[in-house]
Amino acid sequence: MDIKAIISKYDPPEENLIPILHDIQEATELKYLKDEDLVAVADYMNIPLSEIHGTVTFYSMFSRTPRGRHIIRVCESAPCHLMGATTIIQALEAILGIKVGETTKDKNFTLELTACLGICAVAPAMMIDSEMHGNLTLEKVKEIIDGYRKEVS
Repeated sequence: MDIKAIISKYDPPEENLIPILHDIQEATELKYLKDEDLVAVADYMNIPLSEIHGTVTFYSMFSRTPRGRHIIRVCESAPCHLMGATTIIQALEAILGIKVGETTKDKNFTLELTACLGICAVAPAMMIDSEMHGNLTLEKVKEIIDGYRKEVS
């Protein structure tokens, strides 16, 4: 991955910070932002490194630690919670053999929680990478994960 090539697609004004960080993170194999990435962005944009770090730690879509090929985010908002998100989380932990915040040994999946996905009408819901999944049941979760596993094989 060529950080300079990614960064140079954007002009330095600060409103481009989040798109730059997203592009860098997506370009890395383990979908996270390294220290040297943040330094390169700070230098290019002439923004204090502390401000970049603050942005990265504020937004849950950014990660400072390596993650799996597929990021699973389970919604834990009130509607999803009431409709069974806890059961869905437990099922995912059992299916994947990891806890929330962990990555599978094969580096294919990372399990995370998110405050809201904005699809409350189909609660409980989760997002895998950028794909939304709603009206989740234990059976549906297993089918979805099996589908992603077949894709990886």
